[in-house]
Amino acid sequence: MSLYVYYKSFKNMLKHPFKMSRFLSEMKRYNKANTNPEFKASMKNLYLCLNDWDDAAGTLGVYFYQDLWAARKIFQRKPTEHFDIGSRIDGFVAHVLSFVPVTMIDIRPLSRRVENLNFVQADATNLENIPDGSITSLSSLCAPEHFGLGRYGDPIDPEACFKAMRSMQRVLTRGGYLYIAVPIGDENVVAFNAHRIFKPELIAETLNELKLSDFSVISDIRKCHGYFEHIDFKKFHEMNLGTDNSGCVVGLFEFVKE
Repeated sequence: MSLYVYYKSFKNMLKHPFKMSRFLSEMKRYNKANTNPEFKASMKNLYLCLNDWDDAAGTLGVYFYQDLWAARKIFQRKPTEHFDIGSRIDGFVAHVLSFVPVTMIDIRPLSRRVENLNFVQADATNLENIPDGSITSLSSLCAPEHFGLGRYGDPIDPEACFKAMRSMQRVLTRGGYLYIAVPIGDENVVAFNAHRIFKPELIAETLNELKLSDFSVISDIRKCHGYFEHIDFKKFHEMNLGTDNSGCVVGLFEFVKE
């Protein structure tokens, strides 16, 4: 066992003495019941996990609902190929890749290759190598709010997020669908260099050549926690969630190019 694991385990012992007592008791019971000497619990291979006893089975948070929302829509429409810009590869992209080939565009490199995943390292603010009206299914989930802030090694550009959205609008074909998720609030805010928060109206104004076909909201703010499907901007503002960094409120926008 590494020195780091020893150090981490020792810190856990000091921080959680009552949980440590339970841990030692259960370790003793395990060894008493165990009949396989190869799997005897010993201090040599100690790896304390003292905070999982009272946890829930999982967290149905913002990313869970966001990825489910978009993946379901894409699955229902069954495009022959899907394009994505900057979404989580170990979340949403993996979901979609299970039923349709994906071309993923990101400014950062990807070292490994995966079957049916076509990776393009490029700047999403211009999408210069993608022809107009050539994509039928496109997404960018919790990515545009970061563009141009330098957080991921991209050039500083206050207009980068809007350039990217207009580029997405340009490359979408007639009848094509665009799925965007960004933090939203009652005001436009930049929390440099992490992200921006947008008034939902600004997203619709930027993508003015597209029709908004669905707007839903996910909130993990304590006073109004939940997943609110198929609402409008007025209803969102009536929820009075505010605009700050005390919690996450994400707007889910589905657009179609008529």
